[in-house]
Order: sequence, then structure tokens, then C-alpha cells
Amino acid sequence: MELTPTYKTIAALVLSAALPGVACAQDIEPSRALGGEVFASTDSDDTDILRTAIDFDLRNAGDDDRIGIRVEKAWYDPSGTGTRSRERVFGRYAGGSGNWNWSILAGTDGHTVIGSASIHDKSPFRKELFIERDVVETPRGLDENIYSTFVGAAIDLPVDDRNIVTVLGGIQDFTGENLRLHARANYVHVVKPEWGLSLQLRGRYFHDSEPREFDYYSPRWYAQVLPVVQLRRFVGGWELLGAGGIGAQRDAATDWRRSNFAQFRFQSPDTDRNWSTFGEIIYTDTPSNNGSVGTGYSYVQGRLGVMRRF
Repeated sequence: MELTPTYKTIAALVLSAALPGVACAQDIEPSRALGGEVFASTDSDDTDILRTAIDFDLRNAGDDDRIGIRVEKAWYDPSGTGTRSRERVFGRYAGGSGNWNWSILAGTDGHTVIGSASIHDKSPFRKELFIERDVVETPRGLDENIYSTFVGAAIDLPVDDRNIVTVLGGIQDFTGENLRLHARANYVHVVKPEWGLSLQLRGRYFHDSEPREFDYYSPRWYAQVLPVVQLRRFVGGWELLGAGGIGAQRDAATDWRRSNFAQFRFQSPDTDRNWSTFGEIIYTDTPSNNGSVGTGYSYVQGRLGVMRRF
């Protein structure tokens, strides 16, 4: 899994606050498109992942209106145990009707169905339903084909034009017996609309029914509280976002300890109807499914993509 839907929802709700200086997406004439994306991650447990993708859209009128395919090659080196590779193929579809938009990325890695899908409305009380399924990127997960399926829902609860709360609940079903229950809540306060500056308080909790069933991170429970400062600016039409926070985390087997988060993202202008590019890098010490827990754990992921319409 990459970014959780919680943080995707946060990004959408802050942008949708109609802050001064925020560029609005313009209508793009539908056309074919060809693009590529590279994802790479590494952590302090010697787990390295590299995924490269080629995208071909038969129809592309922006991120919310497209039909196409993605062909992906992935290399996994979990916990320094040696590289495993997989080929993955997806169909991509995004569209909308009335007040609703949806996005689907569905395919296979040769073993089972994987991908993601979500649907959300555009009301002030934004509601989102989502599902994600992928392999667990640990030695046993890759060798024994252990997968997780995450189903959930989120809703935005605006207090006023500068304050909003997002809550999320979900169920993550792993191959085997483990069932993970998720609860997340996020509070966003817009400090300076003209700067795109906001203060956020992010909280998350999950509970595993079968702790340590396989070799992925699965304590009985995990909790995190993370204050975050975020700055979103538009420079020459380019969206630039920086965020960082220091909080606390613990699980059933450890005491409270420090939690760190940093993010930088850029996105090309919507007014460029031919080319679009984006990039993102994230640092965190929140344990992923692949990681361990304890002092010194760290995880870094980066994404870079480009698309050409023709």
C-alpha cells in the first residue's frame, strides 16, 4: 500500500476549501495519452521496492475522466532476503455522474485480483467509499502469496470555512485469520488561506484479531497521534506542497515513543493540456506492514510520473 485514503482525503478537503490563490482545474479536451510512473521505497529493515509502470489511455480528459491500461514491473527485496519480481497489469477507469466521481484501478499480478477503487461525492460533507487489495511485501508475503484487502469509508465534517474534521473506518482482511479494524480521525484548521497554511491533528488506531500471524507488522493494537503543519502554494500554476509533523506512537508491546513525518509534493499546472508531471517524497517512522517497530525504524518512499496527451 502507498498513501492511505485518509491522507488522500485530507489533501482533497484542504484543496476544496476554495482558498485564495488556489488554481482550479480546467476542462481538458479528451484525447489519447501515454505516460509512465516510477515508485521506489526503502526502510531501515533493508526492504527495498521498485515499481515501474507504463500507462496508455484511450481517453484522457484529466485525472477524473480517463479510460486506459497500466503495465507494471515490480521488484521486491524484503528484509534483504533477495529480489523477487512480478509483472502486474491493470485496467484504469475514472469518471463521474452528477455529484459523484469514481476511480478504478483493477488488474492482476498473475496470482489474484489486485488494485483499488473509490467513489466520492462533491458535497460539503464529502463521503468516500474505497477498497484496496495488494500483496503483503514481506518475505513470506511474496513467497506464500499473502494478500490484504482493505475496505473502508470516510466522511468530511466541516465546522466552518476554516475548520474541518475527517473520520474514517475500515476493515483489512489478510490471507489467513487476521482481521484488522481501522479507525482514523483528522482535524484541519486553515491558519492563513492566502498562504495555503494549515495545522492538522491526525490520529489513527488499529486492532489485529490474530497478532503476529505471519511476518508482517501486526501487534494486537497500534495507536498514533501526529500534529502536522502543511503549506500548499501555487507558483506559476505549479502546485507545491510541504508538510511535516512530530507526534507520538505506541503499540501493545511498546511504550509511547516519538513519531515523525515529512512530505513534499509537486504537480504541473492544469492549464498545460499536453504534458502533466508530478512527484512526491515521504519520510515516516510509522511501521508499515513490511516493517518492524522500535527506535530507529524509518521508511522513505518516492513517486515520479509524467504523461503526454496527443
